[in-house]
Parts: sequence; structure tokens; C-alpha cells
Amino acid sequence: MRYYLADGIYPSWPIFVKTISKPLGNKKKYFANVQKSGRKDVKRTFGVLQFRFAMIRGSSQFWDVSTIKYIMAACIILHNMIIEDERGINTKKENFDTNSEPAVTRMPRHQSTLAEFLQMHQQVRDKQAHVQLQNGLVEHLWQIHDGGMS
Repeated sequence: MRYYLADGIYPSWPIFVKTISKPLGNKKKYFANVQKSGRKDVKRTFGVLQFRFAMIRGSSQFWDVSTIKYIMAACIILHNMIIEDERGINTKKENFDTNSEPAVTRMPRHQSTLAEFLQMHQQVRDKQAHVQLQNGLVEHLWQIHDGGMS
């Protein structure tokens, strides 16, 4: 299951990895700093994209998720191309064949049953899974940071 970096206003669900508000011990302090830094990076990056592309600033509640993914991917690619152009970076020149259509592959949509939906809904709201995920991430980050020496 995917998860998102979040602050304290979100519920304790395993899809939201919240920071530890009053971390005790080096492991939890390190986790809180890394998580806070990651959230700041995402927020700053999204702010740059919102400033550059008006369609990201508007409401997206009426769009389906796949459309939002394509829009975000296109904006990120365009942003990177603009940055390269502004810096004058010479990148490898691609030879695009203009006679062929671009290949678009789509994953078939899985039709969920009510039982699958209810099971997923229960998993998403599992507070114990949230605690386990957060503790697992604390340990994982500490091992990376400490080099596994402790």
C-alpha cells in the first residue's frame, strides 16, 4: 500500500506517515527531521509547479485519478525541459520519428467487489498498521543513517 508524508492534522492511518510531534531518542528525532525535510521538499516542489502551471492551481475534484497523473507527469516533464533550456544545458539530441504514433499502454482496470472494497477500507483505517509502518520507517532510516553499526 502506498503512503503519503503528512503532518499532525491527518488521521493515524497507514496511508499517512505523520511526523512524531515530540520525538524521544535519537532514532525518532532523526526520523522526525527526515520526514519534515521530505514534506518541505514536496511542498516547495508543488508550489513551483502551481506557480508555473495554472491548471494545477485549480480544483481537480472532478477529474479522475489517471487524468491527474497524466497532467502532473506532463507538468513535471515540461518544468524539467524549461529548466534545462534556461540553464543552457546541452542534452543528447533525440531523433524522433514523426511518422509513427506514440505508444500508449494502459493497465486494465480491476473491478472491485464490495468485499474487496470493505477489506481495503478497513486496511486504510487501521491505526495499529499506522504505528507499525511508522516504527518500521524509523528503524529503516536509522539503519541507513547509522550504517547498521548499532
